[in-house]
Amino acid sequence: MLAALLPMLRAVGLPLRLRLWDGRSFDLSASPTVTLTLHDPVLLDELQHPSLDRLGAAYVEGRLDLDGPLEEVMRVGDRLTRALGDDMRGTPGSSAHDRATDAEAISYHYDLSNDFYRLWLDPEMVYSCAYFESGRESLEQAQQAKLRHLCRKLRLKPGERLLDVGCGWGGLARFAAREFGVEVFGITLSQAQLTLGRQRVIDAGLQDRVRLELLDYRDLPQDERFDKVVSVGMFEHVGHANLPLYCQRLYGAVRPGGLVLNHGITARHLDGRPVGHGAGAFIGRFVFPHGELPHLVNICADISESGLEVVDVESLRPHYARTLSLWSQRLDERLEEARRLVPERALRIWRVYLAGCAYGFSRGWVNLHQILAGKPRADDSLELPWSRADIYRD
Repeated sequence: MLAALLPMLRAVGLPLRLRLWDGRSFDLSASPTVTLTLHDPVLLDELQHPSLDRLGAAYVEGRLDLDGPLEEVMRVGDRLTRALGDDMRGTPGSSAHDRATDAEAISYHYDLSNDFYRLWLDPEMVYSCAYFESGRESLEQAQQAKLRHLCRKLRLKPGERLLDVGCGWGGLARFAAREFGVEVFGITLSQAQLTLGRQRVIDAGLQDRVRLELLDYRDLPQDERFDKVVSVGMFEHVGHANLPLYCQRLYGAVRPGGLVLNHGITARHLDGRPVGHGAGAFIGRFVFPHGELPHLVNICADISESGLEVVDVESLRPHYARTLSLWSQRLDERLEEARRLVPERALRIWRVYLAGCAYGFSRGWVNLHQILAGKPRADDSLELPWSRADIYRD
């Protein structure tokens, strides 16, 4: 099997060193930058038709090890699976998204460890795409810019009521209350996020303006009590079948004339089929159970059918590639601390996930869109200025 595999690998021309369980190693190019160490002989057969899902799973399970800069590891893995892998296009799957399933999936991902997330996120613990106004900002600066960008797009005014759907640890809620003077009601399905988020609200002295609750989006009040609604990193968890209901719940929560801003990851293909030769399958299996990415066209259609009017769309794909790359670097700088907080298996998942997603966004496998919509008043008008100039005004 090895005799057949080595010529195949050399023909791809990868900067790769293959090391076997018995200590033998084979350089597949003159200057290898990545070392693939196999601990399981069965992997020799799997390498003849590799996918990013199978390689990632073998790494998570400890059947192989990867050494080298993670960005280079991802580049080599992509080239390897494209050259030798099977056709992974397939058709999109669909998952059940009832209350119990959604709560379990959110808990799996977000309740891992607050201290673990604190290692590599910014001080406000904003776990979503940052906004780099020049590309030279630090992660901390870019996350503050993202929060400001969201609030400005919503044209928040002092005294308004803001609904934050999927509020995480409350970074946006605190920012909006502190910097824009609004009252915020945030919801999450993660108990760990809620506990820390509430404590941070108290520490910031904002408990009179920020309220965070454990609540499913399906239970949102439908009395149009909110002036503005923001939802960051949420619709990816809703599921294709429930997107119409999700949009209807946002519509029912906001008053006529109010604005709704969705910020989330979108699929490359209209039918939502996965890309990246198994990368999507890995994420679904190990990172975001039951996650489903809609295409921009589909989520905009559901928003429109709910009665909201889409008024502005912005792609932040390179911004998320940069954000994920910085997260990946920060985690790798603190691996020993991370090992004391989460099991080795979880750490391997997150290392592959962050580096792999950074690579995937840079290659256009997925995108990130901010979609601003308004709820028309009785005369069909919206409370918006004539141009976007106010968003960028100092």
